Amino acid sequence: MTDYSEEQRNELEALESIYPDSFTVLSEKPTTFTITVTSEAGENDETVQTTLKFTYREKYPDETPLYEIVSQENLDDNDVVDIIKLLEQQAEENLGMVMIFTLVSAVQEKLNEIVDQIKTRREEEKKQKEREAEEEEKQRFHGTPVTIENFLNWKAKFDAELLEIKRKKMKEEEQAGKNKLSGKQLFEMDHNLDTSDIQFLEEAGNNVEVDESLFQEMDDLELEDEEDDPDYNPVNLDSD
Repeated sequence: MTDYSEEQRNELEALESIYPDSFTVLSEKPTTFTITVTSEAGENDETVQTTLKFTYREKYPDETPLYEIVSQENLDDNDVVDIIKLLEQQAEENLGMVMIFTLVSAVQEKLNEIVDQIKTRREEEKKQKEREAEEEEKQRFHGTPVTIENFLNWKAKFDAELLEIKRKKMKEEEQAGKNKLSGKQLFEMDHNLDTSDIQFLEEAGNNVEVDESLFQEMDDLELEDEEDDPDYNPVNLDSD
């Protein structure tokens, strides 16, 4: 007859010596304890960690222990699900034997894999950013390759913008033509224009300056005396 209590007690003593800094007994009836599992250090000394809680059933190890994750650090939800599935698989495979060390070791390996995956993912992200930066730099120097399709798209857009500019210009010119007033309309709207010239002369007084160079000297003008004109007939003027 199997002495389950003895097997459980012996395993607890072994676990306490193997994990002195991470093993904690929570209760004796039922026997419940936790073990904190930490991965190896990854990039920038980052680690992933989880705390597993185990509870012995009465007939353990012929029955699987109860287990759960009570805390975790730097693990995604998918990683937590994968660890639970791993514990379930290992517990079934090791049924009939004390298995806590085996379960914890499997989780330890899984955490190390997760760290490697994080490192690989970050390296891929870094390379992707570098490729995008290189591509962007090429675009700056070489521009976008011209194809028939993108040229036609550009031309259609350019023609539409040009047509819109012409329409706005025609509209502005049309509006300007409507608002332009004739001289008659200006005088009708502002009666001060009737006397503006007279007012200007009155204000100028004797200070009006005339540029004499604009006029030819009277001596240079050949003016004919009306009496010297052979066709001049004062009678005709009187008849008018």
